[in-house]
Amino acid sequence: MASNPASWFVYLLECRGGRIYTGIATDVDRRLAEHRAGRGARFTRAHPPERELARLPCADRPEALRREAAIKRLTPAAKRALAAGVASPPGAVETVTCLGKPDPSQ
Repeated sequence: MASNPASWFVYLLECRGGRIYTGIATDVDRRLAEHRAGRGARFTRAHPPERELARLPCADRPEALRREAAIKRLTPAAKRALAAGVASPPGAVETVTCLGKPDPSQ
């Protein structure tokens, strides 16, 4: 992925109070620094991030947006299971294939 700077990611952050923030970015490290500096989303200004839970690669921005929307509909417990690698990301065949679309041959 280093050869493709336009790669997109869905990321999950554990924030103050145990809340989980989900977002998308091409540079998660930069975005996390923005959140921590108070220049990120309104949610993370009110609930500063404490740690990154997961970073899921996506093929492009539309896929990242779809995954973000699906993950935001999950319960906090399901988000934690996803971050721990116990559950498959929405739209993925298995945890290992968190990027890409389900293989229709399976």
